[in-house]
Amino acid sequence: MAYVPTLKTEYKERIVAALMKEFGYKSIMQCPKLEKIVINQGMGQAVADKKLIDVAQEELTRITGQKAVQTKSRKDISNFKLRKGMPIGVRVTLRQNRMYEFLERLIAVALPRIRDFKGINEKFDGQGNYTLGITEQIIFPEIDIDKITKIFGMEITFVTSAATDQEAYALLREFGLPFKNAKKNQ
Repeated sequence: MAYVPTLKTEYKERIVAALMKEFGYKSIMQCPKLEKIVINQGMGQAVADKKLIDVAQEELTRITGQKAVQTKSRKDISNFKLRKGMPIGVRVTLRQNRMYEFLERLIAVALPRIRDFKGINEKFDGQGNYTLGITEQIIFPEIDIDKITKIFGMEITFVTSAATDQEAYALLREFGLPFKNAKKNQ
């Protein structure tokens, strides 16, 4: 039998039922689902030091289990000494099983390792997507703290099929993301 991530099974068995009850959906096809997780690191310092991009790309690949790609600048900005086509960041788009595995590691291992952690904010974008900013990459156990040269932050965007922010909030809350006020957001 093929491997199925725990959160994927939990979504099908428990989360869909909870969302159908909460929002009164007639069909399981109406339930919002997590479509992809995009992890992005912008590297402003990479203009001066080209090796930073390679280090960040290797670290993000290790964290996600999928090869990170470099993002390049779209235009010249002389104030920042930036030329069109220069690498200025790295990103990964996770889908299917890798997405659920990453989400499980994020919730169970990485977020509890943040110092003085009290929960994450509930700021959604209006289309049912959520972006979580993380200030240090060392909260992930895949990163060896002894080999760190520079602390990088990252943005983790959860793209859902939810039509409203309330539906997306309920979906991510059911997955176990530790929001600051975990009561129903209505």
